[in-house]
Amino acid sequence: MSFFLVRAPVWLLCLLPASISCFTHHHATPSHSIAISTQQQQYYALSSDLSRKQRRGFSVLQAAKRRGGAMSRRKTQEESRSDNAESTTKGFDNEATSISQQTIPASKSNTIYSMPSLYDLAFGYRCYEEEVEFLLDAHDKYSTSDKNVPVRILELAAGPARHSLAALSEHPSSSVDSVVALDLSQEMVNYGKENADHELGSAGGRRDSFEYACGDMRDFAGLSSTKFDTAWILLGSMSHLLTNDDVIRCFSSLRSALKPGSTIVVELPHPRETFSMGECTRNGWTVPLVEDDEEEYGELNIVWGDEDDEFDPIAQVRDFTVAMTLKVNNPEDIPREDPLFLQMDEDGKTEVKEIVPMRLFTLQEIDALARCAGLEMVAKYGALDEEVAMTEEDDAYRMVCILRCKE
Repeated sequence: MSFFLVRAPVWLLCLLPASISCFTHHHATPSHSIAISTQQQQYYALSSDLSRKQRRGFSVLQAAKRRGGAMSRRKTQEESRSDNAESTTKGFDNEATSISQQTIPASKSNTIYSMPSLYDLAFGYRCYEEEVEFLLDAHDKYSTSDKNVPVRILELAAGPARHSLAALSEHPSSSVDSVVALDLSQEMVNYGKENADHELGSAGGRRDSFEYACGDMRDFAGLSSTKFDTAWILLGSMSHLLTNDDVIRCFSSLRSALKPGSTIVVELPHPRETFSMGECTRNGWTVPLVEDDEEEYGELNIVWGDEDDEFDPIAQVRDFTVAMTLKVNNPEDIPREDPLFLQMDEDGKTEVKEIVPMRLFTLQEIDALARCAGLEMVAKYGALDEEVAMTEEDDAYRMVCILRCKE
């Protein structure tokens, strides 16, 4: 299978593992294209022009292969787990627990957030284990609260909850006590709990240290009776808060839920995107679907932003076109038992497309809004990597803000 890369921007390339092809479409005609016959050749061709932090494709791919849920590898019968395991709670309010433990049928909506398995597959290239290492190290470095106790983590807009689960599966209870995840989509909550059953096992172990509730990231009072040590808002999720009032409400809720001196990590698009938005471009990538024997049986094509998107420079809001197309090579071989393929048509294709308004932030805006809620910015990075400064042109592709609750 050939992979085609057409003027892919550095910020997108450094996100993608070697098995994922990416594309961008600019209004101007691309000056060149590269056709590569194998994944290995693709990796080395890219590596010649990329920095160290952009060369970890194969390790990211292997990490994705180990995960449960709807990753690009088709699960075997032996890998499936029962969803009926009961779990006890650890430091969670009964009210919040009852909300998250409800079993609600999957929505028939075709929006991306109501189809969490597609979303999970699309972002499976992220190396969650390494990113969680950064998140915990940042807390240890910048928190002024008691560091001699295991941390309690809160993740807002958690989606499939991959960061939360990596924190619990990769770190002992002496380091990470428990995690609470929150998301507005009930489908995401249900899916995240299934991932937890797969990754953390049944009741009686680390699974008891994870809870997932459905709620609004702007107001989650009563979520837990015990305050948290650190909170994460990742994958640009804060971009869904379009007004200053929304952001301040979110920050204020965090201020109330966290201990004094605790940390908050916010990951957003780099401000370069805001100041280069005179012309919207099309960005996307392709994830191959492979059997356990490495044979490809389909692919997922993702578009995250198109050239026809509207951008409001006053509100700093871009109407992102988000489109995903999942297709299998042989429609007669559609695995109907897998949630990833439930809505696939007879031709072996599932298509999802919607317009998602998202705000683009500057660093000074985050700093000012944080101060309004009693927080302070103590550090900034260009990626979820302590070695990448925000000012670096080649490696900095994200705006990662470390905030701290004032004591």
